Amino acid sequence: MKRLSLALGLALVLALGGYFGFAEIASGIQDAGWGVLAVIAFHALQMIFSALAWRALLPAPAPGLIAFTGLRWIREGANNLLPVAQIGGEIIGARLLRHHGVSLAVAGASVTVDLTIEFLSQVIFTLFGLMLLISRLHDPGIVPWTIGTVAMGGAVVALLVAAQRLGLFQILERSLVRLAERWPAWSSLGEVAGLHRAIEALYASPARLGWSYLHHLISWLLGGLEVMLALHFVGASVDFREALIIESLGQAFRTVGFAIPGSLGVQEGGFIIACGLFGVSPQSAIELSLLKRIREVAWGIPALVAWQVVETRLLIRPVAVPATIPAAADGD
Repeated sequence: MKRLSLALGLALVLALGGYFGFAEIASGIQDAGWGVLAVIAFHALQMIFSALAWRALLPAPAPGLIAFTGLRWIREGANNLLPVAQIGGEIIGARLLRHHGVSLAVAGASVTVDLTIEFLSQVIFTLFGLMLLISRLHDPGIVPWTIGTVAMGGAVVALLVAAQRLGLFQILERSLVRLAERWPAWSSLGEVAGLHRAIEALYASPARLGWSYLHHLISWLLGGLEVMLALHFVGASVDFREALIIESLGQAFRTVGFAIPGSLGVQEGGFIIACGLFGVSPQSAIELSLLKRIREVAWGIPALVAWQVVETRLLIRPVAVPATIPAAADGD
């Protein structure tokens, strides 16, 4: 199935490139020149705020921002470039966080809640973009579509939270503990005991949840600036309001196409539709998408190399003593 979806995605990308002109698109990327490096460098700001969002969930003493930024970098690299599900990077992130003195249960809980809040903030960001679009187009016909889209996203978030609070991970936790008890080679999985309790403790702190949400939302908003920057270097001009709409819709399309590795073709089609609302040519829209993919590769390959270096070092030095599972927060 994954090979089929990848083939379909590649076919769609090739079809779009062929229709709108490979030579013209390549020329646009080449004309961007040093702007490509600017787009790559700008993403560091988004990673920092995403790392702050993750770190905000953990009680003190938590690893520093530099450590969390590095872990977020590896998470994104794994999700963007490895042929795994979009949560593959989160599994790697939880494992590496364990080696910073955080128990596997707390590490797993933190990435689970962080991923949920990130998705919630994307739903709000998409709603914001759609509201800006409605106010610009003055088209009442788009309102039902907007309500339906947001309701669907909200329902997914509600189901995720409900599953976490009502014991889905408790079932997983018990299964992994049993596996650790039966197979000595998998004994480290026994550290996941307490995962459900750790998730409940994180949700019991509204202040931490709020800070995490705020940082994720800032990261999404910075994506609008990235769109402005990228389109500027390929010869198109949009203001910040238009860039926010393009980014919110483009990311929504990418999320919908999660079943296709890298959302190949889906992301490009989404940007063509979003950019077309403001007179940006399909060629420039594809160039925008390609700049984002170049940025993913430029950050992702070193991230995977760094991951392997870290894993190698962990084999030759002892693991830090894991922190205990935090007690239920008092709303701090």
